Amino acid sequence: MNNYIYEYYQKIRSGEIVVGKWISMLYEKIITGMESGDYRFDQKKAGKAVRFVETFCHHCEGRDDLIKLELWQKAITSLIFGIVEEDGSRVFREVVVVMARKQGKTLFASAIIAYMAYMDGEYGAKVYCLAPKLEQANIVYDNFYQMLQKEPEMGGRAKKRRSDIYIAESNTSIKPIAFNAKKSDGFNPQLVVCDEIASWQGDAGLKQYEVMKSALGARRQPLVLSISTAGYINDGIYDELMKRCTPVLKGGSRERRLLPILYTIDDPDKWDDINELRKSNPNLGVSVPVDFLLEEIAVAENSLSKRAEFLTKYCNIKQSSSVAWLEYQTVDAACTREYSLEDFRSSYCVGGIDLSQTTDLTACCVVIEKAGKLYTFSRFFMPSARLETATAEDGVPYGIFVKQGILTLSGEHYVDYHDCFNWFKELVEEYEILPLKIGYDRYSAQYLIEEMKTYGFHMDDVHQGENLTPVIREFEGILKDGVFEMGGNNLLKSHFLNVALKHNSETRKFRPVKIDKRSRIDGFVSVIDAMTVRQKWYAQIGDQLKNEG
Repeated sequence: MNNYIYEYYQKIRSGEIVVGKWISMLYEKIITGMESGDYRFDQKKAGKAVRFVETFCHHCEGRDDLIKLELWQKAITSLIFGIVEEDGSRVFREVVVVMARKQGKTLFASAIIAYMAYMDGEYGAKVYCLAPKLEQANIVYDNFYQMLQKEPEMGGRAKKRRSDIYIAESNTSIKPIAFNAKKSDGFNPQLVVCDEIASWQGDAGLKQYEVMKSALGARRQPLVLSISTAGYINDGIYDELMKRCTPVLKGGSRERRLLPILYTIDDPDKWDDINELRKSNPNLGVSVPVDFLLEEIAVAENSLSKRAEFLTKYCNIKQSSSVAWLEYQTVDAACTREYSLEDFRSSYCVGGIDLSQTTDLTACCVVIEKAGKLYTFSRFFMPSARLETATAEDGVPYGIFVKQGILTLSGEHYVDYHDCFNWFKELVEEYEILPLKIGYDRYSAQYLIEEMKTYGFHMDDVHQGENLTPVIREFEGILKDGVFEMGGNNLLKSHFLNVALKHNSETRKFRPVKIDKRSRIDGFVSVIDAMTVRQKWYAQIGDQLKNEG
């Protein structure tokens, strides 16, 4: 009997199979764990799952023959069903499969549903196909039903009802459901298939995932299977899972029940290299012809928006938007280091303020230079009465940012700008962090600026628009050089990702705009205000800003 995990690992090691760093890390971790005894491998259970899929599960689109699993698929199946505890129950309870389009994710998920519905031995199992809308949830569900129709051994034992598929002999039901986190009672899932998690909007997706995950406790060996290609949504469940997945692979997490299967390219600069694309397309040459990708590359070479789309769909590199200014990986790289105000005690800096016109967010920041790098601290302000509405409208979990101290509820219906003043004042009096210049937009400054000046802050109005072009160009270089840090401030990160540049063909200049009406860029604007006064006054204050004394 073949050990497909080890076979796949050996072919990765020899170079016969090309994979990215995350897959390489995963199998190194698993093999090392199996050899040390940290992981127990039941080859019989792994083989049983593989044989079931290849014996009873059919293709459903374009062809209807039995599925013949590729080695990488056999290895994943073996990981899910063959890595077990001492009592024989499965170790992994959350499986995250992320890869490019057209790799057979839906077909694979349908096969997993079939195996767990018919062979898992769980009486009264509940299987849910979950997505934000029922139409999307039905994709995997309908695929599974078509699979049943093509196999009499399975289809003859199942009944299609109005809202589910029911297997009477095991009292098992398979059902598609859309988001409704408020109605969490009654969920007792054996399996939840979460489809295209990268498209799940902020707070709603986070809550629904947690509802289903928390309902797993009554089962002996439940499973949440999340499948997706990278996307554009920020601060959703996709981002949250990636924050958990990558430390598991790097060895910096104590989680045992999370299985991250992340097929992505390593070098975004090689997005048009077929050999690099094998890392995000494990089924290249099987379900995806090489010629197809070459055609898509040719299109993407002549269009920035098509290139961003290609990076997302086929390289599996998350993008902020098809028209966004910054690539996701550029911004994400600036969010890897945690630091605190105490680390910068007795430092000089520059500041920036973007004030809300009505009830929007207000953003304040300082940028501090240390050892050749720039570090930013940002504080956001929002009227308390706007919290619930803004969370729903923006799809952003503002309540989480309040708890983290990133967002301050200020005033009831309008931000109390005195709170902004107090934040800057605290920096000076509590940490001896002194802004030498603070940039602001004079058109919405109101009384705050006078209060700041009275205290002794040097305020400088920043004209918004195309005149910011030189600053933005400089700042883009700073970001790409990896010398700008924003710590763990994911709200600020999202604002950076929401920026598009509107170009003026006549002046050859541009100005920052939102990628869409719902997006917010206040945090980014406050940083640009700070960077503007830094550039403008650097000849006079540059030596102090280096904080070398």
